[in-house]
Amino acid sequence: MTAMNEAGLENAAILLMSLGEEEAAEVFKHLAPKEVQRLGETIAKMKSISREKVESVLEQFSTVAAEQSILVADTDAYVKKVLTRALGDDKAKLLTDRILPTNDVAGIDTLKWMEAGAVAELLRNEHPQIVAALLVHLDQDQAGPVLKGLPERMRNEVLIRIASLDGIQPNALRDLNEVMSKVLSSGGEMRRASLGGVKTAAEIINLLGTPIETSVLDFIREADAELAQKIMDNMFTFDDLNRLDDKGFQALLKEVQSESLVVALKGASVEVRDKIFKNMSSRAAETLKEDLDSRGPVRLSEVEAEQKEVLKIVRRLADEGQIVLGGGGGDELV
Repeated sequence: MTAMNEAGLENAAILLMSLGEEEAAEVFKHLAPKEVQRLGETIAKMKSISREKVESVLEQFSTVAAEQSILVADTDAYVKKVLTRALGDDKAKLLTDRILPTNDVAGIDTLKWMEAGAVAELLRNEHPQIVAALLVHLDQDQAGPVLKGLPERMRNEVLIRIASLDGIQPNALRDLNEVMSKVLSSGGEMRRASLGGVKTAAEIINLLGTPIETSVLDFIREADAELAQKIMDNMFTFDDLNRLDDKGFQALLKEVQSESLVVALKGASVEVRDKIFKNMSSRAAETLKEDLDSRGPVRLSEVEAEQKEVLKIVRRLADEGQIVLGGGGGDELV
């Protein structure tokens, strides 16, 4: 539902209201906090709905539901039984622990329903390793504000641990959940996944805003220069250029050599290309398109090298204040 457009969200809200309070409540129990919030806000805004609209939504749902087919009523139980018969109890348990949902994060999952400030206050006296293990279960746009609420040194220590984290062992996860369950009420189930890592740390740092971002990266660089570079490489990729506004693009294009841009764009998304063309004069855009068309195949290593050079310029312009990266500071891009 996170990718649902406004029309789809409205249709879902109409369907829920059509079900009645008890049935709608049962549906809400299976939704994530963000989904509940978005649907709740949409329902609150809907003051009147035409009969035709309601009938249209119900018809669409009926059509989609009719196309679904359930082969097994309880798929979790089916998988456990089949794997146990095939592999025996011990091997089957190892596999089912990895591929089936688990209650091991029931208490931890409750954090998703809390305000970021309350979560930060709850965690500020915990060990950074525990905080890191908890934050990787949250969406990045919640984890970022939580980190902002922590003391600076603790925030930096937590991010180093997030970047270095390579999953969480089931036993450790259960122990962590038991600790949190003493403070928090039970939440829903969550599928175990590979959590943490450089990309997760980079995505969170992107949301912190420039002053905090700089402080965090300086701290990580002192502790582990290689890890800091890996995080920076993941913080803002070439395709993320699409996040710059027109003024930011124009500032960047003044600094990039034409030849470098041509090679870099060989591996760019259509969205980035279109935005670059949009921020050039008609003549310059046509020339660039012709250069791209006439340029033969380019080695991937060359494309990546030129893209890194462009990103170095982006980082320099960001440091100089000419453009702003990420969305954590609430500032407009300039």
